Amino acid sequence: MTSPAPRRSTLDPRVADTSNAHVADTSIRGDSTSVEDAGALPELERKGKVEQVALFGFIIIPFLAILAAIPMAWGWGLGWHDVVIATVMYAVAGHGITVGFHRYFTHGSFKARRPLKIALAIAGSLAIEGPVIRWVADHRRHHAFSDREGDPHSPWRYGETVPALIKGLWWAHSGWLFDVELTPQAKYAPDLLADKDLRRVDAAFPALVAVSVLAPAVVGGVWSMSWQGAATAFFWATLVRIGLLHHVTWSINSICHAVGERPFTTRDKSANVWWLAILSMGESWHNLHHADPTCARHGVDRGQLDSSARTIWALEKLGWAYDVRWPRRERLDVRRIR
Repeated sequence: MTSPAPRRSTLDPRVADTSNAHVADTSIRGDSTSVEDAGALPELERKGKVEQVALFGFIIIPFLAILAAIPMAWGWGLGWHDVVIATVMYAVAGHGITVGFHRYFTHGSFKARRPLKIALAIAGSLAIEGPVIRWVADHRRHHAFSDREGDPHSPWRYGETVPALIKGLWWAHSGWLFDVELTPQAKYAPDLLADKDLRRVDAAFPALVAVSVLAPAVVGGVWSMSWQGAATAFFWATLVRIGLLHHVTWSINSICHAVGERPFTTRDKSANVWWLAILSMGESWHNLHHADPTCARHGVDRGQLDSSARTIWALEKLGWAYDVRWPRRERLDVRRIR
């Protein structure tokens, strides 16, 4: 079986950005279904379809919960127990993505002791954005071809007109998740595939999804000693929390590649969007990230809040993280637009 032809796109098909040292082979073409064993394709396609159905449920249901959140909060059903549980779950899962999946596993912004490595992989999985190895492979591919042919989620893939950008924003935000073309993990995440701990966490993703979905209801029910406490905690700390975190994460793919400030030189259209900084835990300082992908801090200028960088700082002080790649003034000055 031959690989399908790459999708038509108006993105500039220049050479891949090789600034990400973890990408094993950035010369790979944008069509991502090329695999060594052609006989594995039917199984990969079947797995992709199953994941699409699951993703649809985990996208639509929490989104509907967000829409229902305002009238529910206005009339009934929101207590301080729910706020605490939702905030804790959002912070744990969110920093699992930003500190763990993104800055550590994808870009190697620091090194971690084995217990921290496993904890970050588990915490990121609780965000229900996909297994750790798939997430990392997709994001490394994004950096290799950012806003060019081969980028899995660029908002500019259909062109630069307003209708094309609207279509592209939808694609970059969540449409790309339903693409049956799978990023080859052996090419983009060979280091993770070689790690037994991460393979186990990756395989345990369905169980971790169950924990992420059910744990808030259990905690809420036990804390309040009532079924209503379990129900409201499930609504706020499971459905609304998952939906909000998903759309904040996807906004980095869409909004932060379409609008915002660009103080640093990059090969793409990555930008800083200040009003997403707190909810995204510092990820929306996206322009610096694409200018210097391995930097552990994304908000490098005065007033740029970056709770993920502060978390890494605390982990370093505790001795759990080391060899942190903090921003250096000379590197920033070279990349800054004067």
